[in-house]
Amino acid sequence: MENIWKAVFDFETIIIHRHVRPDPDAVGSQAALKEMITASWPEKKVLLAGETQQSLTFLAEMDPVQPEDYKEALVIVCDTANTARVDGEGWDKGEKLIKIDHHPEVERYGNYQWVMTEASSTCEMLFLLAEQLDVPLTDEAARLLYAGIVADTGRFRFPNTTAATFSSAGKLIGYNFDRSSLLNEMEEKSQEILRLEGYVLSTVEVSANGAAQVILTEDTLRRFSVTAEDTAAVVNSFSTLKGLKAWVFFVEEPDVIRVRMRSKKPEIHELAADHQGGGHPMAAGAKAESWKETEEIFQKLDILCRETAL
Repeated sequence: MENIWKAVFDFETIIIHRHVRPDPDAVGSQAALKEMITASWPEKKVLLAGETQQSLTFLAEMDPVQPEDYKEALVIVCDTANTARVDGEGWDKGEKLIKIDHHPEVERYGNYQWVMTEASSTCEMLFLLAEQLDVPLTDEAARLLYAGIVADTGRFRFPNTTAATFSSAGKLIGYNFDRSSLLNEMEEKSQEILRLEGYVLSTVEVSANGAAQVILTEDTLRRFSVTAEDTAAVVNSFSTLKGLKAWVFFVEEPDVIRVRMRSKKPEIHELAADHQGGGHPMAAGAKAESWKETEEIFQKLDILCRETAL
C-alpha cells in the first residue's frame, strides 16, 4: 500500500474508477479515496469516473471526465476484480494504473495491485491504509467508508465480517457524521420497489434442496415501473426464509439476462465465473444469453444446495 500512496503523491491528476452497476462499497471506496487524497493534497485534480447511480447519489455523484484528462494521469480502479467490469471509458489510457480490491482475484491488471480477499470490503482496506500510513480522514470520508463496510457485510451479518471489520467500523463511527440518517438512506425503498418486492415474495420458486429462483422479465419490470438496476434492492427480500440455502434472480435486459446470486452456505462464485461473472463466495453475479442457460444455472445451484448442509 506504500507504493500506492507514493504514486498518488507523484501525480497531479488522479482519476478513480470502480465497477459497473455499483454498490455502496464501490461508490464509497471510490469517493472516500478522493476525499483522502484531497485532504492531503488540495491542489491535486481528482476525478470520479463512471456513470452516476441514481440510487446512490446520497453517497456521491460522478465527475465529468474528458479524454484529455487521462494524459499523464494516475488511474486507480476500486472494488473491481476484472477489467471487463470497469465502469467508464479511458481507465487504460493513463500513465499508471493501480488496482485496489477485495474480491477473489480474477484478473491481474495495473502497475500495482493491492488485493486483500480477507477484507470485508474495499472500504475496510482504505481505512486500513489510512491507519497504517497516517492518512488524514475527513468526516465525509469516514461516512463513505462506513457505508461501504455496512453494505458489503450485510449489516455485519455475512461471514466476511471479522474482528478487524468491527474494529474499523467502531473507529469510523467516532467521526462526525449522522449514522442513523446514512443507514436510513441505505434502506429506503420507493413505492415501486415495495410493489416489486411483493411480486417477488409471491412468485419465488423454492426447490426441495433449498435453492430458490425469481424470474423478472422486461415486461414485469415495465409493469412495476422499475429498471434492471433497481432489482438490486429486492435481492434479499426472502433471505430469512427457513431452509433457504442459496437463491438467484434472473433479470431480463434488452440484450442479456442479468444473474444475481446470493448464498447462506454453498459457495457460488465459481458458478458465476462459469457464466461470464464472478464475485464473492456468498454474493456473485453473472450473465445468461438465453432462458435455457438460466435453467442450467438454476440446476447447478440446486445441486450445490443439495450437496451442502445448512
